[in-house]
Amino acid sequence: MKKLFLLLFLSTIGFAQNANRKYISHQLNENVLEIKTSDGMYFIQLYNDKIVETSFVPNGEKFNPNSHAVVLKPDSNGFEFKQSTDYLEIKTTELEIQIVKSPFKISYYKRGELLLSEKLGYFKRKHEPLEKVKGNIVYDSTEVIQFNINSTEKLYGGGARVLGMNRRGNRLALYNRADYGYETRSELMNFTIPIVISSQKYMVHFDNAPVGYLDLDSKKENVLEYETIFGRKTYQVIVGNSWEDLIYNYTELTGRQPLPPRWALGNFSSRFGYHSEAEARRTIQKFQDENIPVDAIILDLYWFGKELQGTMGNLEVYRDSFPTFEKMVDDFNKMGIKTIPITEPFILTTSKKWKEAVEKKILATDSVGNPFTYDFYFGNTGIIDIFKPSGKKWFWDIYKELADKGVSGVWGDLGEPEVFPAAARTVGGTADEVHNIYGHNWAKLVFEGYQNDFPTQRPFILMRSGYSGSQRYGIIPWSGDVNRTWGGLSGQVEISLQMGMQGLAYMHSDLGGFAGANLDDELYVRWLQYGVFNPIFRPHAQSDVASEPIFRSDWAKNLAKQAIELRYQMLPYNYSLAYENSQSGKPLMRPLFFEEPENEALLTKSDGYLWGKDYLVYPIMESNQATKEVYFPKNSNWTEINSTKKYSGGSTEKINVVTSHIPTFVRNGVLIPSTKVVQTTQNYDNSNLDLRLYFDEKVTSSERQFYFDEGNNSSENNSELLTCETEISKKELLISMESNSLQSKGKNGKFHIFYLNKKPKSIFINNKKMKFQFDKKSKKLEFDYLLSTNKMNIKIKL
Repeated sequence: MKKLFLLLFLSTIGFAQNANRKYISHQLNENVLEIKTSDGMYFIQLYNDKIVETSFVPNGEKFNPNSHAVVLKPDSNGFEFKQSTDYLEIKTTELEIQIVKSPFKISYYKRGELLLSEKLGYFKRKHEPLEKVKGNIVYDSTEVIQFNINSTEKLYGGGARVLGMNRRGNRLALYNRADYGYETRSELMNFTIPIVISSQKYMVHFDNAPVGYLDLDSKKENVLEYETIFGRKTYQVIVGNSWEDLIYNYTELTGRQPLPPRWALGNFSSRFGYHSEAEARRTIQKFQDENIPVDAIILDLYWFGKELQGTMGNLEVYRDSFPTFEKMVDDFNKMGIKTIPITEPFILTTSKKWKEAVEKKILATDSVGNPFTYDFYFGNTGIIDIFKPSGKKWFWDIYKELADKGVSGVWGDLGEPEVFPAAARTVGGTADEVHNIYGHNWAKLVFEGYQNDFPTQRPFILMRSGYSGSQRYGIIPWSGDVNRTWGGLSGQVEISLQMGMQGLAYMHSDLGGFAGANLDDELYVRWLQYGVFNPIFRPHAQSDVASEPIFRSDWAKNLAKQAIELRYQMLPYNYSLAYENSQSGKPLMRPLFFEEPENEALLTKSDGYLWGKDYLVYPIMESNQATKEVYFPKNSNWTEINSTKKYSGGSTEKINVVTSHIPTFVRNGVLIPSTKVVQTTQNYDNSNLDLRLYFDEKVTSSERQFYFDEGNNSSENNSELLTCETEISKKELLISMESNSLQSKGKNGKFHIFYLNKKPKSIFINNKKMKFQFDKKSKKLEFDYLLSTNKMNIKIKL
């Protein structure tokens, strides 16, 4: 009653919805609450106890049930419905949706806490375009859904931007577009996703594809707005009891990222671009000569044409430059090197495939059905209509032919699309209707093509643009054409953290920076050292300055090699993070507030982050930086990975910066896995596993799981979960390792245990006394182990 009184009170002081919207009637129809108002119908439906969907259909319109984002099926079991003369209420264990009849208002609560409410709800108004999209979003009026929010919450989301972690105060265009050479601020980029995430641990997803805007209280009136040219007036409110739970629920709604092939976690050789087969071969050979690990080579535009302009859309091997393409790919495969060629959706009128594309009618059209052509940087072009079944099949057949030649992945570039005039039409709708979902559906056609024609192979799909839920198609996004400067580096953590919270956990950058001819070895090294703790490790740049470490100065090359070797040593940990993401949606890169959700200071912090749960990373973002201020999350003590210096949780310290690595720390009291460095992941051995433990007597027990499988097969029949537990009991350290796999080849390696005050009295593995080494000065214990059965118990007498 108190809550209802407060709600009614707030409604009387100006927070009610549109005064012209009057409640008329309601009915509960197959678990959907239908509310008839004077200007339209509301449909409110639960997906589960933490996700509710609300749709408004104005009078004279029909409800469009098709979502490009949602895959979860509604399950409305277990909710209560109450009604009275004054209000309606839907309630689950987590959510409450309250509808006051007069003045009409809808409010959303999580466990009794008011989250947000519709202010004016849905209405139309005159379009006031943002300067950045004045020539792109050209409409007289737009449709708006407006909400009240509280005055203190921080807001995240909206896709990939560089604005600061708290994006409140910005009006953001929802129009995917590249921002060439961006640095410390970028308001509009390749991924503009209609999601708002609140520091109160709820999320609003606006389930509508056409272009528009998100206004995150830009007028400082505690108002959130979604604005679009037209389409569905549908949104989902999602709640969570923790940050991990919130992202779990969102990825339950829109789908989870399938596990990528293991080689995708290795080092890439990439630049814009390799002009010939001879150049590609020389580059890979130099990686091997320098003994620097590498797993893939990416071929940019020149694989299908000698010239930068005029050849896009050829989509076939240019034999003058790549005379024995198939043999090159096969030779690379035998070495463990995967080949990934670039493709774009544009078919130039000067390309080899233009006549075929016109004859087969696979292009977007004008208003009378002719191929729609226009000019952009690369030439006069049409664009493939991937929403048309014949266009989708035609494009997939190109990829199938490449896969039959042995290539192992797809790079889809310019998929915003780079230029897509509003007058173009597709089977899926006008350009403005499908602009933001073009990359999404492009990834979908590749993903489904692999499922049908190469069902056992995990696809690698590198894409520059996407939409809500694109993660379920295995999309590997990157942050576009960032400037090769310290300013360019500075925003990369924010971009990846924000995108991980929005389900796209493999967001990464062109390591070293892409745009410009800036030769700065210090910047290059710092960017690659940061890249070790990125979902994808892929140096890439314009060819004015080499992006590959093998072509840099000896100083930069040696430090880059150290970083790459660390990346390969961490493969068991990183692959387990990838598996965890595929199961729960948890991002690989995580904001510090995941660890301390009630710490207000961390809600806007992005100079440091968590890599998984157990690595704390602070990249170096400035030239000649001597010290770095580091905050250590309070729930653990932390150890610097190179010096083994210990830091107390909850403290802030100035760390002396060194050249060899960026400040990186591991959580004490848990087991951290690593493996031997290999030249490619083809040589990686699942059975080789070293484990480190930074002993902390305050951590009386811990448990971690590590995932292993064959690395590239979509079937997980031979997968293995290895559970590692520690327990301190009566001056004993107990460690257990248990595999759930009968097919496991076992594990062998070495334990490294730090911070033991005294030499152990004895070590027993499965009751067998073991030899060990103890360094009194460093307080480090080492011993070998062999896990030959499914379980092993280690007892260390302290």
